[in-house]
Amino acid sequence: MSALDIPRKTKVMEGVAPDAIPYAQLMRDQEPVILKDVARDWPLVQHGLKSPDAAMDYIARFYQGRPIVEYRCAPGEGGRYFYTDAVDGFNFERGRVPLDEFFTHIREAMAKRTGASAYVGSTDLGIFFPGLRDENDLVLNDAMFDSHAPLVSIWMGNHTIASAHYDMSHNLACCMVGKRTFTLFPPDQVANLYPGPLEPTPGGQVVSMVDFREPDLDRYPRFRQAMAAGQVAELEPGDVLFYPALWWHNVEGFGDFTAMINYWWNTSPSFVDTPQNTLLHAMLSLRDRPDPEKQAWKALFDYYIFGPSDRPAEHLPEAAQGNLAPMDEVRARRLRAMLLNKLNR
Repeated sequence: MSALDIPRKTKVMEGVAPDAIPYAQLMRDQEPVILKDVARDWPLVQHGLKSPDAAMDYIARFYQGRPIVEYRCAPGEGGRYFYTDAVDGFNFERGRVPLDEFFTHIREAMAKRTGASAYVGSTDLGIFFPGLRDENDLVLNDAMFDSHAPLVSIWMGNHTIASAHYDMSHNLACCMVGKRTFTLFPPDQVANLYPGPLEPTPGGQVVSMVDFREPDLDRYPRFRQAMAAGQVAELEPGDVLFYPALWWHNVEGFGDFTAMINYWWNTSPSFVDTPQNTLLHAMLSLRDRPDPEKQAWKALFDYYIFGPSDRPAEHLPEAAQGNLAPMDEVRARRLRAMLLNKLNR
């Protein structure tokens, strides 16, 4: 296996009807899957197959004038939005611009072949492009979505690279215009991906410090193990990729203009706090304790948190269970208030 080879390809499901996406199976299997051509008939896909200009003109029909956040990096960066070499800043600029200005940058790069990169990250369809989803939407005919409505966003740019990172939501990534390659890794590969700083980050999430275009295996030797566990999903216009929450993914867009629509959702109740906060607090309270104490606390976490959720309370009378009882909105609010009081000591 050479430095750039990841031999495994993501599973492909052929012939899935748009109204028959097997959501229950996807959630049960918890593995990335390409749903081939599920969105092929969407108007945005069809306009993109005509030309980049046709796709941009179509999107512009739904724009209501609210400035969008544009990222731009110089030609020498190859479209990779990342840190400076010294990791003391970023290699890109960011600003709010009207959509037509962003499209001008795309068209200039396309006409002049400068290699300059322009990019718009997750942008809420309903707020910025009302009506676009009405014509370009997945059939969400699973009861899961009745109580866990997804956040639906659009991503646009030319040749761009989002370094490997994880999201805390499940994802359906719909390739609309241009092509996209996702390089995916299961969550247990975190140590082999060499995560960067917790903050600041290029796009909000921690990213791998490994440049996938040319991995430095002397500096990052464990990346070989990540490659052996990884997989590659190559998307054509109209393809939809499902991958579970917390899977690492490096995303590269190919084309003079690219667009993707994605659906993020969680199945946890809204009152459940983000585990990212727990991780940060654990750094404050656990990370630097002596190893014997850390192992003891690991046993406690296995019992109270990572084991069966009903086990810690099953031998207690209901009136005595307190925070060990099943969490609900009222208990969550009380527990959050208690934690804030303790943190503000």
